[in-house]
Amino acid sequence: MRLDVLTIFPGYLEPLRQALVGKAIEQGRLAVHVHDLRAWAPGVHQSVDGPPCGGGPGMVMKPEVWGPALDDVLAGAGPAAASAPLTSAAPHAGQLRRDEKAGAPPESSYAGAAGAAGDDRPLLVVPTPAGRPFTQELARRWSLEERICFACGRYEGIDQRVLDDAAARWRVEEVSIGDYVLIGGEVAVLVIAEAVTRLVPGVLGNRLSHEQDSFSEGLLEGPCYTRPRTWRGREAPAVLFSGDHARVDRWRRDQALLRTAARRPELLAGLDLDARDRAVLEQGESPEG
Repeated sequence: MRLDVLTIFPGYLEPLRQALVGKAIEQGRLAVHVHDLRAWAPGVHQSVDGPPCGGGPGMVMKPEVWGPALDDVLAGAGPAAASAPLTSAAPHAGQLRRDEKAGAPPESSYAGAAGAAGDDRPLLVVPTPAGRPFTQELARRWSLEERICFACGRYEGIDQRVLDDAAARWRVEEVSIGDYVLIGGEVAVLVIAEAVTRLVPGVLGNRLSHEQDSFSEGLLEGPCYTRPRTWRGREAPAVLFSGDHARVDRWRRDQALLRTAARRPELLAGLDLDARDRAVLEQGESPEG
């Protein structure tokens, strides 16, 4: 997978060199190119914004800067051609994940092809509070993409004509990571890139790591525990030490149901719940303790 990021603050994307994303870069599963939008801004001051049409507060990012920038990133031309991919911030080679050492099953490949309805145009993602919610399902779908470009807006946003024009060459998706407003799109890109990258086949050593994530089955993930069995007088649930994998799996589902009901009850509405699920929700506790 290749990620391109257009921003006026290239240094903001340095965290993409860290941790699991950095490891994916080192393994050759991911390439990340960060482009300074001001490279396409003419004049001494390299201005990228102007006052909004019709008046009002703030500034709007200029189409005459964004248009050529997106054209060049897509074609690998102009200033985009000089962009070197990010390198990993720390060596990971030869370091096995703990789940790999433990003999956990390897990450399986996803079935299906990238793109929507056979559309092979690359994906342009624009983080904006006005976009549709970014979800785990979108992250899963986008993990199948060969290439994603992120357009980081600032101020009042990017002139809408840029996105309308880009739709002829890109699949444009405007998305929001929450009902709040950030200073710019860079933080949202970090969130989205991490959510997507961890689902790219081979990045996680154990496929169960993401199959049991919150939202993977429409539920929030339940509580998790590690040793010691007793800590500060608090016991980890006995069922987790039973050795009965079926009981443990059932307990985990019960806990996911109860946590979802308590914190995000609206998520339960679209789920196909069996009699046991409904009984757990009615009783407010798991029979497994």
